[in-house]
Amino acid sequence: MIPDDQPILYSFRRCPFAMRARVGIYLAGIEVRLREVLLRAKPAEMLEASPKGTVPVMVLPDGQVLEESLDIMLWALEQSDPEGVLPKEARARDEMLSLINRFDGVNETTKPRVGSFKYHLDRYKYATRHEGAKAEIERAAALIYLKELEPRLETGFVAGARPGLADFAIAPFVRQFANTDRVWFDNQPLPQLQDWLTWFLASDPFTAIMEKYPQWRTGEPEQRLPVKESPIL
Repeated sequence: MIPDDQPILYSFRRCPFAMRARVGIYLAGIEVRLREVLLRAKPAEMLEASPKGTVPVMVLPDGQVLEESLDIMLWALEQSDPEGVLPKEARARDEMLSLINRFDGVNETTKPRVGSFKYHLDRYKYATRHEGAKAEIERAAALIYLKELEPRLETGFVAGARPGLADFAIAPFVRQFANTDRVWFDNQPLPQLQDWLTWFLASDPFTAIMEKYPQWRTGEPEQRLPVKESPIL
């Protein structure tokens, strides 16, 4: 039985924001009470904790609510960071957070910021849902960000020879972009980015957090996310 004093995480397996929150928790080796939700049937408990109605949402034992995936990642890794994922120097951390911001648009409680990678990704993947969006134009706009990322990956990862915060925070969105038209993506002249994405998809953190769980309903026991037991990077 999962102890009641562990954090509660509301998550949805396929959401890239929820993916990176789960990755951060996994890397930190923290146990949580997972409540897998369906976005068309959001539980009242989640909406009471966070009226924004999007995942992820983490409720800490003291009642504090974390509503942003990056905040969940940072909280978890500040508790425990055995792999050294967080940049140690403030300047390096600020640089990585700025880069992440360019990709995700920062605030999940509102629409992605115009001009962010996520903004163009949504309008590419879901062009029919966005007035005036043309998939090929949005794809070209998003591709600019990936071309900027390509030379950074000459060392293997975004900020050096080891994966760090930006790698795990950005990769779920690149995965979503790639999967929108995988044949087209694989034919782009982005060999380092493609190798990097292949690494992420095969990595222990990603494969562990993508296990399928049943939908959580009020009164049912929570699931347990896998917990890292040994160095993985």
